[in-house]
Amino acid sequence: MPLKINDYEIVEGLYYSRDHEWLRVEAEKCRIGITDYAQRSLHEIVFVDLPKAGIRVAQKQSIGTVESVKAVADIYVPISGEVLQVNENLTDSPELINQTPYDEGWIVIVRPSNLELELKTLLDFKTYAEYLRTLEKK
Repeated sequence: MPLKINDYEIVEGLYYSRDHEWLRVEAEKCRIGITDYAQRSLHEIVFVDLPKAGIRVAQKQSIGTVESVKAVADIYVPISGEVLQVNENLTDSPELINQTPYDEGWIVIVRPSNLELELKTLLDFKTYAEYLRTLEKK
């Protein structure tokens, strides 16, 4: 069940980066997207530059950009591995990220190369909620 922190939705069971990407472990792969906080900060998303399937990525590497009427932001991959799939639906409908950032608005699926170690560097649900609270106080 999602939790609202200052009007931003976060989802239990996901891992989060301080750059506002989320990661869902799905058996031997990970689905990755940007958080509700990130998409709301960008406002109306009009274009997504996606990586190519098959490329190898390193944790915290920029794998593309999200462009809105307000700004352009890098998408950082929260774990190392191989990009197995990209969400091609975002090419024609980038607004899916605004509408459902944790569902149809996902960006890539990665086969992790060092999942156990790298998950320890990410924030869990409760820690990310606290992180959002501190951002809102600034």
